[in-house]
Amino acid sequence: MRPLFCYLGIFGGVLLFTGCSAKSIGIGQGGLSPCPKSPNCVSSQAQDEKHRIEPLPYRGTRLQARENIKAALAKMDNVTIVTETDDYLHVEFRSRWFKFVDDVEFWFPENSSLIHIRSASRLGYGDLGVNRKRTEQIRMLFTELEGRS
Repeated sequence: MRPLFCYLGIFGGVLLFTGCSAKSIGIGQGGLSPCPKSPNCVSSQAQDEKHRIEPLPYRGTRLQARENIKAALAKMDNVTIVTETDDYLHVEFRSRWFKFVDDVEFWFPENSSLIHIRSASRLGYGDLGVNRKRTEQIRMLFTELEGRS
């Protein structure tokens, strides 16, 4: 009986630490999906202070802005581009030790010089501010690249 509990524990741990499929990903009516009530998500389209971050302004074309976002992401660790279209970019960040997955989305609406961003943990309730810190790191890297273009 004891080995059975060990195997169930290992199996449960694998499921917990590898994450599940991305939920609420993509562009819907009005833009990115809203954040859940949990504090492990930030979005430039959120109305409440707990989840709200500022969008990223850019100069030039959407294509240039998307390329600068991708260049900023290339300077970061454990990031994978999942989906890319003319007006949308979805990437996954995977934590170093436990391989938790966070989804980060960028929306480049037409007729706007703003990039809307949403960063959310797939699992858990809190994130110790990781998603907010990450978006601010992306903002800093992107702003540096925008200054060079």
